[in-house]
Amino acid sequence: MVLQAGARELQMLEREEPVVLPGDVLVHVRACGVCRTDLRIVDGELPVADFPLVPGHEIVGVVEDIGDGVTDLFPGDRVGIPWLGSTCGVCAYCKGGRESLCPEARFTGYQSDGGYAEYVVADARYVFKIPEGYSDADAAPLLCAGLIGYRAYRMIGEARRIGLYGFGAAAHIITQVAVHQDRQVFAFTSPGDSGAQLLALAVGAKWCGASTEAPPEPLDAAIIFAPVGALVPEALSRVAPGGTVVCVGDHMTDIPSFPSSLLSGERTVRSVANLTRRDALEFLELAPTVPIKTRVQSYWLGDANKALSDVREGRAKGAAVLIIEP
Repeated sequence: MVLQAGARELQMLEREEPVVLPGDVLVHVRACGVCRTDLRIVDGELPVADFPLVPGHEIVGVVEDIGDGVTDLFPGDRVGIPWLGSTCGVCAYCKGGRESLCPEARFTGYQSDGGYAEYVVADARYVFKIPEGYSDADAAPLLCAGLIGYRAYRMIGEARRIGLYGFGAAAHIITQVAVHQDRQVFAFTSPGDSGAQLLALAVGAKWCGASTEAPPEPLDAAIIFAPVGALVPEALSRVAPGGTVVCVGDHMTDIPSFPSSLLSGERTVRSVANLTRRDALEFLELAPTVPIKTRVQSYWLGDANKALSDVREGRAKGAAVLIIEP
């Protein structure tokens, strides 16, 4: 499924199988999650340098071929390919363990063809083995919603009472991790979103309510998954002194002005960007020990435009996943 220059829908095309270069792996795709970042690309909110483009960065498939120099992956391995496709490896960020900030980073399904296809080529260093016990569709959300949620979760340290603003794919995954570690989750949703609130309770949230409501007790930290800037002062007003508010993703509406008193008491606001290979290795090892269970709604590859529309309009029940291999 290909995005052409100037188009706002994907087109199904037959293309040549991609070529495997040294250091790459060729993966036969079985499933690919549909992410809101994909929507931003298709809707023209993120500038695309090279068309045509195949979106998709929550990829699960099987290695079919390996390029010269690849020693850790072999044909037949079931693997996942996330958003972070490569980094320079030599800048201060890469050397300091913060490759998510590498200025030369390239991203799967944005600066290289992604997983809305039968085959994809990826840099083997950024490809990860999928743990046993997950179907292809159930594993796909782990590669983005899971990883970005886990990176945000790492940033709240030892916080015990955690508020999650926006309860979708990422929040329903990280709630399970928090509950597994005996932490308390307070879920905040759009007013009246009973479906999200029921999901929050089903995966172990202690309390859920509207994003404008006060939780029954002060929070130690909050993670904002919804791209709504007004939630920043709202969350700050709910965290105790010393608390942290983490803003997830690279796109959020403007944060309105707010009283400086909301930052008093050593409260912190920070963002989270992308992921690192460390995040992927740690999270994929942790997932089956919880065990994390994902909620997915599956679509055939040819229905990618419908899947994108359902995600855009909030109709997808759980994480939307394209099924490539019947």
